[in-house]
Amino acid sequence: MVYLQKDQAMIIERTSKEVVFRLSSSTKLEDLQEIANLFTFEEISRKSKATQKDVDDLVRKIKKGRWAKTKSKLDL
Repeated sequence: MVYLQKDQAMIIERTSKEVVFRLSSSTKLEDLQEIANLFTFEEISRKSKATQKDVDDLVRKIKKGRWAKTKSKLDL
């Protein structure tokens, strides 16, 4: 499978044990790290049994705790 973008070829190969991406050496490492982070997130979240409600509740608790700490630091 070959994807072309602005005169550069990205080659994606699947072997029996892995998927290999071949990119130009001019590709920014920061961009590759962001893609790697996305793949890691996808792998972790695919195995999760959390519901959207669980995630929303957790976010609400984190925000509440953060605001309490911020108010305390600012003496509000």
